[in-house]
Amino acid sequence: MERIDTDILVLGAGSGGLSVAAGAVQMGARVVLLEGAEMGGDCLNHGCVPSKALIAAGKAAHGMRHAAAFGIANAEPQVDYAAAMGHVRGVIETIAPVDSQDRFEGLGVRVIRHYGRFVSDRAVEAGPYRITARRIVIATGSSPAVPPIPGLERVPYLTNESLWDLRARPDHLLIIGGGPIGIEMAQAHRRLGSRVTVLEGARALGREDPEAAAVVLAQLRAEGVEIVEGAKVEAVSAEGGVTVSLGDGRSCTGSHLLVAVGRRVNMDGLDLDRAGIETTPTGIRVDDSLKTTNRRVYAIGDAAGGMQFTHLAGYHAGIVVRSAVLGLPASGKDRPYPAHHLHRAGTGAGRPDRGRGARRARQPPDRRPIRHRGKRPCHRRAPKGGFHQGHGCARQARRRHHRRHAGRRADRAVVAGHRQRPEDERDFRHGRALSHHLRG
Repeated sequence: MERIDTDILVLGAGSGGLSVAAGAVQMGARVVLLEGAEMGGDCLNHGCVPSKALIAAGKAAHGMRHAAAFGIANAEPQVDYAAAMGHVRGVIETIAPVDSQDRFEGLGVRVIRHYGRFVSDRAVEAGPYRITARRIVIATGSSPAVPPIPGLERVPYLTNESLWDLRARPDHLLIIGGGPIGIEMAQAHRRLGSRVTVLEGARALGREDPEAAAVVLAQLRAEGVEIVEGAKVEAVSAEGGVTVSLGDGRSCTGSHLLVAVGRRVNMDGLDLDRAGIETTPTGIRVDDSLKTTNRRVYAIGDAAGGMQFTHLAGYHAGIVVRSAVLGLPASGKDRPYPAHHLHRAGTGAGRPDRGRGARRARQPPDRRPIRHRGKRPCHRRAPKGGFHQGHGCARQARRRHHRRHAGRRADRAVVAGHRQRPEDERDFRHGRALSHHLRG
């Protein structure tokens, strides 16, 4: 078995894992990335990209049916479902090189195409490799949750992973689950010519704002989507295609069944207990800085057990790069938007006329407190024509400047995913922050 020693080990090449790998390697860290399935994870292959590509196809068909408002005669589109799915595949293939193994190996990341499992608090085995890392990031994402419905195992059902293999348009698509995935697939398939019935046990789009959800559901019903709320699914059978029996005695029969009742975190086979990592019913237990109960291990994205969004995984990646690579203070509990954006949005947060900063700003310039690390504010009057330094203020200012700009550079590396200028890269590779922080 080959042994590898590295700075950062990332488990999972989805949105969060790729962002951590790109940001860390550009900061000069040695990075190993494990992925046993497809590069790009759920977003590229089964989620964001294919779903929005199919929605775009449905939007084009819908536009032809409702073109009269623009002075163009309405026309019924001739939908080629196989060609629409070919369009989806083409979009995936266009984006795939950005998340490919070749690209990340070009950045300097060692990519190993095996699943990993913990063998100790800082070592992971993946195929013929045993990797020891100073920091480990779990970014394994999530998979479709399949509820224990009687008879479901005997019916060829679809999920958001297998749906994209279809080439024949469903005549009547039954969807169990009225969340975002179920609703968007319902509208796309209805616009492409399928009959669609959505079965939701509670309220469709129940986690969304009620008024906004009402607008969306009214539009789908106007387009011909049947949405049944409060429908408790009791059993599924293969009679006459696919038949779903409901708790109130009703039944619905269709040609295809899509199960979209939520997602579960991918933790099976990781052997988290060997690393001293605790879990919760929704994922891996993490603190405000996304560290698990093993201080060397982080969990991000869906694995962290919170909201399951691609952009949140990217935000988590920035926190991990700042904390694990550069040793800068970073917390996932802080609001994910800068204060000035919240101020513009009218929330009141970040307003320049409130808070301690505003009180200091309202004081005369020569009476504003001068802050020192570990000391109380200094209210001594500044000398005329100059600035009061005292107690190492200049040294602390230089440190704050270094941390501030190091953090910004780390954020840019995560977002852009491009190689930095050689002089910048050299600064971080040999800088104290990286080498000192990863030493422990």
